[in-house]
Amino acid sequence: MIDYTQLYAALQHIPALRPWLAQLPDQVAEGLSPHRWGDLPDWRAALDALPDIAPSSIQLEDKVRVGSASDASQDQLAELEKQLRKLHPWRKGPWDVFDLFIDTEWRSDWKWERVLPHLEPLQNRLVLDVGCGNGYHCWRSLGAGARRVIGIDPSAKFVAQFYALKKYLGEEKPVDLLPLGIEALPPGLQAFDTTFSMGVLYHRRSPMDHLRELRETLRPGGQLILETLVIDGALGDCLVPEGRYAKMRNVWFIPSCATLESWLRKCGFDNPRTVDLDTTNFGEQRRTDWMRFESLADFLDPESPDKTAEGHPAPKRAVLVANTP
Repeated sequence: MIDYTQLYAALQHIPALRPWLAQLPDQVAEGLSPHRWGDLPDWRAALDALPDIAPSSIQLEDKVRVGSASDASQDQLAELEKQLRKLHPWRKGPWDVFDLFIDTEWRSDWKWERVLPHLEPLQNRLVLDVGCGNGYHCWRSLGAGARRVIGIDPSAKFVAQFYALKKYLGEEKPVDLLPLGIEALPPGLQAFDTTFSMGVLYHRRSPMDHLRELRETLRPGGQLILETLVIDGALGDCLVPEGRYAKMRNVWFIPSCATLESWLRKCGFDNPRTVDLDTTNFGEQRRTDWMRFESLADFLDPESPDKTAEGHPAPKRAVLVANTP
């Protein structure tokens, strides 16, 4: 069910991406290797067991909604929920699939609404989403008019979640999720009109390298959408947690907005600017029946919720946009 045949065929007709085909199938095979992901056979079995249901409607513009309960029998709806729950935890969404509401940890639709006013029109654009999770924003990009969307994320479970949903959203639609990190992309692509990097930068040991990698994905005049953790502060301020941050081990750099704008200029971007600043709250990130592990409330100091459990400033997230010259 995880099938990239249509993507490979489409890349033949995109000159800037065609050379990638020489190595991409091997990269995909490595990214979906059961030696790396011991649970992958179980996730594939869940995909294979999903019932065949033809949706009466598909909505991608203001939400992601597929069909209604009347499109399926009660047995099919029960089997659908059973198999989708085998792909727990569901972190990015929400998704409405035949009136089954997948209430994900993150209200990714809220983030999309903050980003949307600052996007250059996506009509007919080639879009890359780096670290896309299960692809929520990939589908919203398609709904906004993109001609093809490629998401990359090294987690095979996110890939499985994506293809579970694509079964109903449309296997023929020009949206794909590759089991890769950005380092797998050939250098100097200059292929994409719009590149998203949301919730990734602070996980990179070298933020400058990540920003340069992002720049190389974009054609001249392309737009970067960067969303990441930030701190309050002036130019040059940056938090480098020595231990964990909000119980996460892999948080390396959290700059101020002014510092991050400076990094973007240093890496060759034009006109970097902060367009949104938002403190994460319990409505946007929380534990749900579809994500039963710890979430934001567990990551903060219960006596002082403006601080993380370690005493750092509580999560604040900024959206920055910039262009390639």
